[in-house]
Amino acid sequence: MTSKINTVFIVAGEPSGDIHAAKLVSALKVISPKTKFFGNGGDKMAESGVEIIHHINDLSVMGFIEVVKHLPRLLHIMKNTLSAIKNIKPDRIILVDYPGFNLRLAKKIKKLKMDIPVTYFILPQLWAWKESRIKIMKKTIDQSISIFPFEAEWFNSRGLDTFYAGHPFIEKNYDLDDKTKFFNKHNFKQDRPIIVLLPGSRQQEIDFHWPIFLKTVAILNKKTPGVQTIVVKYNNVTLNPVPAHIKIEVSMRSAMKYGTAAISSSGTATLECALENLPTVVCYKMSYINWILFNFFGKVKYISIVNLIANKRIIPELIQHKMNPDNLTKKILPYLDIKSNKRKATIKKYKKLRKKLGSTGVFDRIANIIVNGELPN
Repeated sequence: MTSKINTVFIVAGEPSGDIHAAKLVSALKVISPKTKFFGNGGDKMAESGVEIIHHINDLSVMGFIEVVKHLPRLLHIMKNTLSAIKNIKPDRIILVDYPGFNLRLAKKIKKLKMDIPVTYFILPQLWAWKESRIKIMKKTIDQSISIFPFEAEWFNSRGLDTFYAGHPFIEKNYDLDDKTKFFNKHNFKQDRPIIVLLPGSRQQEIDFHWPIFLKTVAILNKKTPGVQTIVVKYNNVTLNPVPAHIKIEVSMRSAMKYGTAAISSSGTATLECALENLPTVVCYKMSYINWILFNFFGKVKYISIVNLIANKRIIPELIQHKMNPDNLTKKILPYLDIKSNKRKATIKKYKKLRKKLGSTGVFDRIANIIVNGELPN
């Protein structure tokens, strides 16, 4: 990082953004160890050396109704964030995902007339929702960095210069329990299938999904005696109830590595499952008003990023009224059979998908883009 960039203000608003932002900060620090980082984020960003102004626990909301409900708090955080930017006077601002907040923040930063370059990493999915926002990005964002090859092409074709350096999941390096430790911890048997439940990373997702997941597991226990179940739980959500036969795991990577099949809320977790060769049924349920808005404004053929990258349906999707215990059971049963043709075909398609996501060294390349404005040769 050049000597002119002594201070960076970085903003993430969700657990996934917190993880990616923390890794980006670490990569930037390799280039410039003396650079100071401030911003909104979570525990991972704090561990990487970012001085946190507002924690993601106060920021993570999703959907029209939820945003309206928490609007006063979000407006207060927006005001404080702008005040912090004015006081700190950073040399660079990096916005990470979280478009509902970050695009509004970008507009307000522009009005400050401080001439601070703004980088947006993990772009708003305008190809799926609210394409008109690209006008805002052209006026307020100086540098755009995408994590999907098809997305970079979409933005570039519409006149917004966008870099693609690979997807962050290619080089995930989480702590992973060894197999024996994992099975002993949960009192699991290695010769029986394991269902991995991924109900979501936000409380409102949990509230819609968890009751349906529990009913699905009850059916599967009858249809597949001896099946073992584990749920991946984030620290910022509450699961209630959790029956004794469903084990809780905080390491998503361990659960995916040793699981047989997964039922997952639509989101980045579906791509992580694909990269771990874990056959997955994708699902999502939202409030009725959000569902109406989704149907009115939404432009995508699929809700899963896995299917979007592949540009075809390679894993099942169940959304809104189709997300029910009977349908989930029907779709996941073939994946619990190690020898099933459907399971083998899905894993084969996963391997083709991986090739589209680039090679390791993603965060080093992104850091270089931020510093030098281009990919290294």
